[in-house]
Amino acid sequence: MNIEELLDKEKTQHLSLIDPDEQSPSKVKEIASEAEKGGTDAFMVGGSLVKGESILDKTVEAIKKTTELPVILFPQDHSGLTPKADAVFFMSLLNSRESMYTTGFQMRGAPLIKKFDLEVLPMAYLIVEPGGTVGYIGDAKEIPREKPEIAVAYSLAGQYMGMDYIYLEAGSGANKPVPPKMVKAVKENIDANLIVGGGIRNPKHAKAISKAGADFIVTGTAIETKDNIKDAVSSFKERIC
Repeated sequence: MNIEELLDKEKTQHLSLIDPDEQSPSKVKEIASEAEKGGTDAFMVGGSLVKGESILDKTVEAIKKTTELPVILFPQDHSGLTPKADAVFFMSLLNSRESMYTTGFQMRGAPLIKKFDLEVLPMAYLIVEPGGTVGYIGDAKEIPREKPEIAVAYSLAGQYMGMDYIYLEAGSGANKPVPPKMVKAVKENIDANLIVGGGIRNPKHAKAISKAGADFIVTGTAIETKDNIKDAVSSFKERIC
């Protein structure tokens, strides 16, 4: 399955993030079904802390049994890999102080990715203030919200390293998303695909980030916690360009 061919680049795409730590497989089926009805374009599976490969496998299996939409792994390290998915964001946390998050876990995971024959989507992963759990776990030197030029510099570095995707991440459940001004500055300076996630709590946030130039927006907490997931996803999709 070629993920890039499935995703329409003419408009901002919506990715539903499912954290195996937070949802049971039965709940995952419900989320996947309702998110698809709401118009999500693909699923990302991963989290800052994963309880084990067994729960990861069961989570991906639950999604695949419910929908034919792409399932892309979003691994925190090599333990976040499974052959049951379609693709993997092969990411380096460029603004981490810890080399394991820039190259170490990638080295450990690369042979598994080859063995599993997953489609590889190279990504520069950048943590923006406040950063949340992922910023803490990844020992990130978080990019200040008022310094878009630093985000631009890191994003260009990722692109020049050959990464096709740049991900600006404010942290799961952040009290505010990546500033649209930063999104705009990055998009105007790169040729890579731009993903933005963390703190996108409502359609208004989604619209502002989409207008600023994001190719993909990611929501997790904002849909997982809603009683009507279909309507929540649909409301996001209606507001993105």
